[in-house]
Amino acid sequence: MRKNTKIYSEKTVKELEKDLIKLREEIAKLRLSFKSNPAKDTNVLAKKRKQLAVLLTVLSQKKEV
Repeated sequence: MRKNTKIYSEKTVKELEKDLIKLREEIAKLRLSFKSNPAKDTNVLAKKRKQLAVLLTVLSQKKEV
């Protein structure tokens, strides 16, 4: 997750918001695909959710400053 934190900390607020929307769409698609067709790697959804949490944390830190 440190790698993601570094990547996100270098981006601007607008870029982070675009990534946020894209990541939420990916999570929604994964949820739908898991309902109909379980994937081999079931940890993908958890990884995406953790990535979303890191993104939201960095975004809130940037908005405070």
